[in-house]
Amino acid sequence: MNFLVRWFIGVLALMAAAWVVPGIRVEGQAWVAYAVMAVVLGLVNTVIRPLLKLLTCPLIILTLGLFVLVINAVTLLLAARLTQALGVPFVVDGFGAAFWGALIVSLVTVVLTAVAREE
Repeated sequence: MNFLVRWFIGVLALMAAAWVVPGIRVEGQAWVAYAVMAVVLGLVNTVIRPLLKLLTCPLIILTLGLFVLVINAVTLLLAARLTQALGVPFVVDGFGAAFWGALIVSLVTVVLTAVAREE
């Protein structure tokens, strides 16, 4: 059950990012694109994000943790590219859109996770 709640929160966060950030869009069947993108983003965050954080640890320390925002943007951009390779039309136009989209996804995820834990 916990997996489904986290997946649904991911879907809602991606919907918020696509709604707010002009460079993120979904073409075609939106629910399918959001659902697949949430799974792919979760896998990228589980597998690749820790490796990126380990490799950029000096930069994270030097910037007092702000470089994690860049890592989040890279993981969102990578997940979007992988999703497009699978034939799902979730489009992120570039690093700028990925940066703002990752920031929105992170904020919405934190808020919705806190709300879900209260209930």
